[in-house]
Amino acid sequence: QVQLVESGGGSVQAGGSLTLSCAASESIVRVNSIGWFRQAAGKQRELVALILDALPTDEIDYDDSVKGRFTVSRDNVKNTVTLQMNSLKPEDTAVYYCYVNVRKGYEYWGQGTQVTISS
Repeated sequence: QVQLVESGGGSVQAGGSLTLSCAASESIVRVNSIGWFRQAAGKQRELVALILDALPTDEIDYDDSVKGRFTVSRDNVKNTVTLQMNSLKPEDTAVYYCYVNVRKGYEYWGQGTQVTISS
């Protein structure tokens, strides 16, 4: 079982930046996908950014609401995935979850980290 530990959440004003990090307990080199989801109060969990394993290079999928503001990246040596969030908006407020799909039928979630953006 893969353990995922998020860090970097917090509270900032609109227009600010935050960086979320997720450390995996095992190698992420050959996972199917890895990235971030979020869940705002009273809403369903939604995709934020996902890195899909592909050749010759990974494919990255962003939700339309974060395109141009958020950047996801992975470090296969440190087994981490990072979400750089810029130009934050109040509607970005949510609990952010790290996610990994190791192979079909095997997916894992972090415990979540709160991000709060004030106007």
